[in-house]
Amino acid sequence: MSLPHWHPDSLAARMPFLRRRARLVQAVRAFFDARGYLEVETPYAVPAPGEEVHLRTFATERERPDGARERLWLHTSPEFAMKRLLVGGAGKIFQLARVWRNAEGSDTHAPEFSMLEWYHPGAGLADLMGETEALLRAVLPPTVRCRGVTTSLERFARVSVPETFIRECGADVLGTAEDAPALARQAGTSLRAGESWEDLFFRLLLERVEPKLGRDHPTFLTHWPAAQAALARRDPADPRVAERFELFVCGLELANAFVELTDAAEQRARFEADRARRHAAYGADWPMDEDFLAALAHGMPQAAGIALGFDRLAMLAAGADRISQVLFLP
Repeated sequence: MSLPHWHPDSLAARMPFLRRRARLVQAVRAFFDARGYLEVETPYAVPAPGEEVHLRTFATERERPDGARERLWLHTSPEFAMKRLLVGGAGKIFQLARVWRNAEGSDTHAPEFSMLEWYHPGAGLADLMGETEALLRAVLPPTVRCRGVTTSLERFARVSVPETFIRECGADVLGTAEDAPALARQAGTSLRAGESWEDLFFRLLLERVEPKLGRDHPTFLTHWPAAQAALARRDPADPRVAERFELFVCGLELANAFVELTDAAEQRARFEADRARRHAAYGADWPMDEDFLAALAHGMPQAAGIALGFDRLAMLAAGADRISQVLFLP
């Protein structure tokens, strides 16, 4: 029978990891302070937590002094709030935020965890990758080990989604866009009942692509198909892909980043499509975030932004194998 997390023996076993986590927080703040970033704090309980189709949320309720009640949700990311600050002219900003994602839990996932997000007005995808490399080299040792994988930070690889799918799956994800049978034929697999092109894309990504990434050296997986743009803008040089990357280290997905979409009309259309899919799968939920769309329409500067899982960064720094080892009270 395992000890409770507060037990002195349990806490003592985690303390080497937790002390390393505390030093990591200091190093991250020093890195951004030296680069002229402003640390910000934004609300955790919000009227609209995002429009992701499959992220599950935690609901709560605010009772006003007059007795009126307002439904709120714990945010899954501070992204929308931080972009409002960009519109207001806050400049380069970062945040170490607590975020919540329901129905998650594993050795590398927790339903409540810490997210490091930063936004750099005027930066492009290559600029943000360079800054991310600099951060990891500043706060991590030259070689990291996690979950049995050892990765050297001496160099970082950059590879696009289309070229990786050709190499690992033999499939052209751009040429077969939205054609699930064609993608299945090229990848040498069978479609499952009800499987869409997007479903198959992510199955191949999880089964064949991600296991090869970020092992010997950190890897940026760039230029995602436009259907997976999320809040990223399409690449002006090739609108079939979005200016988005994910970063993998020690085989772990560590970060997700965009050159941000600033077109309010296109963002509304994406939100509406995602809301329709989410409501069909899980039922109605929160209202459209009209305030965020109004901020975009007012004018958000061109910027690049990134969300990095801080607990996973702590796992890399401390050599932990489970996220619970780097949480003070898992």
